[in-house]
Amino acid sequence: MPSSERSSGIQTGKITVALYISVPVASFRNPYARDYLETYLVPPPSTVYGMLLSSIGEISRWRHVGTQISYALLKRPLVSSILRTKWRIKSERKPLGVGENKTPDFQELLTGIEMAVRIRHGVDESVPSLAERIVNLLGLPAGINRFGALSLGESTHMVNEFRSWKTSDGTEGIMLIPADDGDLSLPLWADHVNLRNVRWGRYRLEKRNLVDVPDEEAWITIVPPNN
Repeated sequence: MPSSERSSGIQTGKITVALYISVPVASFRNPYARDYLETYLVPPPSTVYGMLLSSIGEISRWRHVGTQISYALLKRPLVSSILRTKWRIKSERKPLGVGENKTPDFQELLTGIEMAVRIRHGVDESVPSLAERIVNLLGLPAGINRFGALSLGESTHMVNEFRSWKTSDGTEGIMLIPADDGDLSLPLWADHVNLRNVRWGRYRLEKRNLVDVPDEEAWITIVPPNN
């Protein structure tokens, strides 16, 4: 890795940005989970991409198709379960949340999430690219026009820190690696209306050194289902 990225999180030339992201509490729910809402240990690529778009105020997820990301957990987050009340419609005669129109709902939560995230052009042909826009964000946050809190996943799971990654943040991590034989199936492209339009990828988690720029196999290209 060039020394410029080691110190500032930004590699010049073909821009690669390295970020440190921390989230106190989050849940990356398996979309097929129902009564017990299990969480993935890591956020899916679609979730990370969405958070990056939100950070620069981009409302079109199609704008930076082709962007490549690579990310790792700096430490394993703690897993806990909570009991919530879920509203449903079982009886039209009763108000929402009353009687049979509510049910207990268990959800897994992760606490203490710290991540190193790298972004590069890939085949993103937009000008400026997502990587370049994040460089601008880091250099001049006041120049970004965005709205709302920055979250990773659910809107209540807000990002605490979003800044350039430094070696002092951690030099090893649990990296998400694309792998045809991987044991993790995660959304690469999300569709919250129709699950048939979700693009899935297979991955494995592997302990990797974070000081060097990741190998080509560790980069994830953001593409929709029809690509």
